[in-house]
Amino acid sequence: MPPPYPPPLPQLDLSTFKLMEKKHLLCLLYACTLSGAAMERHYRFEVGYTYWSPDCKENMVIGINGRFPGPEIRAKSGDTVVVELKNSLPTEGVVIHWHGIRQFGTPWADGTASISQCAINPDETFVYRFKVDKPGTYFYHGHYGMQRAAGLYGSLIVDVADGEKEPFQYDGELSLLLSDWWHESIQSQMLGLSSIPFRWVGEPQTILINGRGQNNCSLNSQCAPVMLHVRPKKTYRLRIASATSLSSLNLAIGNHKMTVVEADGNYVKPVTVNDVDIYSGESYSVLLKTNQNASSNYWLSIGIRGRLPQTQPALAILNYIPNLPSKLPFDRPPKTPKWNDYLHSKQFTYKILAKNGIPKPPANSNTQITLLNTQSKIDGYIKWSINNISLVLPSTPYIGSMKYGLKNAFHSEKPPENIPDDYDVMRPPVNPNATIGSNIYKLEFNATIDVILQNANALAENVSEIHPWHLHGHDFWILGYGDGKFTENDLANLNLRNPPLRNTVVIFPYGWTAIRFLANNPGVWAFHCHIEPHLHMGMGIILAEGVEFISKIPNEVLRCGITGQKLISNQLH
Repeated sequence: MPPPYPPPLPQLDLSTFKLMEKKHLLCLLYACTLSGAAMERHYRFEVGYTYWSPDCKENMVIGINGRFPGPEIRAKSGDTVVVELKNSLPTEGVVIHWHGIRQFGTPWADGTASISQCAINPDETFVYRFKVDKPGTYFYHGHYGMQRAAGLYGSLIVDVADGEKEPFQYDGELSLLLSDWWHESIQSQMLGLSSIPFRWVGEPQTILINGRGQNNCSLNSQCAPVMLHVRPKKTYRLRIASATSLSSLNLAIGNHKMTVVEADGNYVKPVTVNDVDIYSGESYSVLLKTNQNASSNYWLSIGIRGRLPQTQPALAILNYIPNLPSKLPFDRPPKTPKWNDYLHSKQFTYKILAKNGIPKPPANSNTQITLLNTQSKIDGYIKWSINNISLVLPSTPYIGSMKYGLKNAFHSEKPPENIPDDYDVMRPPVNPNATIGSNIYKLEFNATIDVILQNANALAENVSEIHPWHLHGHDFWILGYGDGKFTENDLANLNLRNPPLRNTVVIFPYGWTAIRFLANNPGVWAFHCHIEPHLHMGMGIILAEGVEFISKIPNEVLRCGITGQKLISNQLH
């Protein structure tokens, strides 16, 4: 029987793409008809360092086509996106992950170095080609080293297909891409994370809105406050996505409520709130009614959650036309909740439920895996580990080594699927020593998988952190959250009636989160904490499913490590 997923899209190699470029007079962006209403949306990206002033202090950022953030990608459900990416970084590889795009039939286009592809070397060009099958609010970002923290990200918006309608109405659309920003280079940050003594990256200097923030009073066009222009008595769809490297955020708009209608590309039961918590890797759409005093403008404020703030809130202005954008609001900026008000965060998170009509999860699972998030030590270095294993990626991409049965390309030991019954999640680990490994969980194809994400105390007393976890290649149902250690008694309280579908989920300090998904997408997929320093320090695992069903992998994906050697000797394919 063929696997139950859409057939693979044809992969364009670079020579084919060049012919297409000449034929269609490819410029920065064009769209052409594929079949029916579906289109091909073509982009040309050149990734390189450029000088920029995200928060009014000039620094180096990783930009695309000389700009920061990268250009917005816009397509309709069913379209194919083609991105010709040239790496113009002088000394670094690069890949781009299309966050939230499930890559059915194109697992090599997921954009994860050492997992789905080799890093693209300096002066090399790679063509990403993938289908966007589901409308929603997404984004893209670098997935090599800590390049997201250096500015390699941009928006990716998928509209409904022609002839389709959203299940809510609005008069206009606004978009916010949130991030955090350091003045210290990512190279220095990564060195500190891998040093003895350990040097933490510290809190960001600035929170950025659409790449802009203010760290001092010297403003220029690159860091001028963001203005959101609206007309009175209208309804606006505000798309919000968080590409932060570290920060959990809360967004509030003075005198305005918001109604959440979409989360991570999935419709949710509309819920009206005063403010929105948004963790790294998450995205939302909220409906905003401009029903306040039309003679005033209003502040939009973004504050830090889950960490003692040493960073000023980010501010933007909701400009009621015809007021001048420079007209300051009458009221002070709204205060976001206190950083450690976890009750407020949980109350918001627990309200996000699936809209009627969203597929329900299977009633039972085939496999349950418990993943314990702990801080640990390896040879004196501070790491994060999952079930006592800290993830280290191999030089050969998993997708190639597993597809072609190449031995010794990675640590093949089966990682633990459970944690000791006597482990006390409320205390630092009794034995903090861990090991490194590839952390590959091989899943039965088409199986229903439950994962219990279990948070615990870190190395220091009374420290447990927020961890937003992102799953590549899938959406999952969030069945429930809880405090303390997950037990079998918690199974009876899981939500199988209307759990939301997401691709990113938070684990609260000293708590657990339960998710369920179908292992029905052939590929090798990352599942990791979306806080960039935590992933760099080993907080992640790899899921492999249906690898035997992957179609012919393009050679350009595998030109490194053992697969690269095999290609050179013509023993692959």
